[in-house]
Amino acid sequence: MQNHNTRYNIIGAILVFIAAVTVSSKAIMVKLAYAYPVDASTLIALRMAFSTPFFIGLAIWSHASAASKINRKDAYAIVVLGALGGYGPMLLDFAGLVYVTAGLERVILYIYPTIVVLMSAFLFKQTITKPVYFALGITYVGVALAVGHDVLTVKSGAAGTMLGVMLVAASAIAYAAYLVASGRLIPRVGASAFTAYSMLAAAVASGVHYASTSHQVSIVRLPQSVYVISLLMAVIATVLPAILLNMGIQRIGSSKAALISSVGPVSTILLAYGFLGEGVTWLQMVGTGLVLAGVLVISLKK
Repeated sequence: MQNHNTRYNIIGAILVFIAAVTVSSKAIMVKLAYAYPVDASTLIALRMAFSTPFFIGLAIWSHASAASKINRKDAYAIVVLGALGGYGPMLLDFAGLVYVTAGLERVILYIYPTIVVLMSAFLFKQTITKPVYFALGITYVGVALAVGHDVLTVKSGAAGTMLGVMLVAASAIAYAAYLVASGRLIPRVGASAFTAYSMLAAAVASGVHYASTSHQVSIVRLPQSVYVISLLMAVIATVLPAILLNMGIQRIGSSKAALISSVGPVSTILLAYGFLGEGVTWLQMVGTGLVLAGVLVISLKK
């Protein structure tokens, strides 16, 4: 019996690890796609189009298994959250990746739990303890070191890097706000239904945004490599990690999953080194380590 439980937990840990690595590959794929004449809104529209069949299937499954139906008020809230909180952070993130390295992007995005803590303290008067204050401090020192590394070493220049940092930071803030808002809604409608319908709303928002703006190259005339990268991004960096993470959390719990998921930023840095030729320095790794330590303290204290 003990061997069975051990094997069960090990499989759960492996699933979470794979989920963290695969979701980390998103930034690598975006940077590879940017070698071709494609902009952020086009790339997101393709990613969401390829992901849509999965979310439709999830919506059908959640509707069939739900004990109660979603009321009109909650349905409107899901659509708004999906369009603004689902698509908005993606657009800011992809726009930021034009200017910053994949490694720095993942480090900045990884701070979203700290922003959730700050928002919750401000909106819901939740107390922040001294250990959490300390964790917040070392997290943002780590971000400053990682940003400083790129400002000093990246060829695009300080101005471009700082613009990218602001865009990705705005993405992290928008995603944190999305999580805070959805935290009150998910218990009523269910996690599967919320994920399915909010991501379908995000897909529609991405299509509307693409159709209402001008682009260098039409979405139907892009190089074949862009479609392949977008499909891989949808399957490997969107659908697969969502499934694996949920399966892993069911086996080992959210606290252990958070610990294992901390491999994400390091994984992105290593993948960026292998696929994009981005450098790895001690300053970057120290900054990343501080961010990981701070976010883990906050995540495990929930």
